Amino acid sequence: MANYVVGDIQGCYLGLVALLKKAKFDPNIDKLWAVGDLIARGPDSLKTLNFLYQMGDSFECVLGNHDLHFLAVHCKLKPAKQSDNLGPLLASKKADKFANWLRTKPLAKKINKHTLICHAGLYPQWSLNQAEALSNEVSIVLSGPKYKKLLANMYGSAPRAWDDSLKDYDRLRFIINAFTRMRFIKSNNELEFETKSSPNLTTKHLKPWFSIENTQLKKKQKILFGHWATLMGKTDSSQCIGLDTGYVWGNKMTLYCIEQEKFISVSH
Repeated sequence: MANYVVGDIQGCYLGLVALLKKAKFDPNIDKLWAVGDLIARGPDSLKTLNFLYQMGDSFECVLGNHDLHFLAVHCKLKPAKQSDNLGPLLASKKADKFANWLRTKPLAKKINKHTLICHAGLYPQWSLNQAEALSNEVSIVLSGPKYKKLLANMYGSAPRAWDDSLKDYDRLRFIINAFTRMRFIKSNNELEFETKSSPNLTTKHLKPWFSIENTQLKKKQKILFGHWATLMGKTDSSQCIGLDTGYVWGNKMTLYCIEQEKFISVSH
């Protein structure tokens, strides 16, 4: 058995199938994990979700910002953008089933005691165990009867810094933003959402989250994440592994085998 973690799929069904074939993935013995953004922007979000759903226990994922946005659009809380390319999925008779399925998925999950997957990354003040606990706070609401209120209140960039005393939707919004939107952090530990370029093109007052020392992170622990296509997987960190290599933008889709510590990619 092998555990494979795939970067942002974003509705690129054919790329995903080609990547799994190249890896010789066997759903009968192997498990596929995804770091979020399963859908949106790519050509076939509906076929992608149908394929992943049918994998049953052989597939697990965390949610990305595009997945959460789909839930809000599906609930008619937000309008769909043309660039989201979600029309066939939203019009499908299976849309309700897929939305309810996605609502059960977490924002962060440990594959084993040393390895965490999340979409955007791990806020530098959090441990792996704390990450799972905070993710669970959101999951309880998202999978419960008041999920629409959460989806309506998740948009916005405040608060920008973590405080254990944060409550209600301010607390849940920060957790969601840290796990699904984070890239750069300011010197006062504030999240900065405006900059999406690669780190070498930014100003000195901004640092990528993975370059900030996390005293809660143990030496053997790893974070596998996506979200940041302009990184092309480069973090200069053996503990923080970027898997969004921009397939939807014409680059590569990347898979990482946990047991072999091996990368497998297919080009667009």
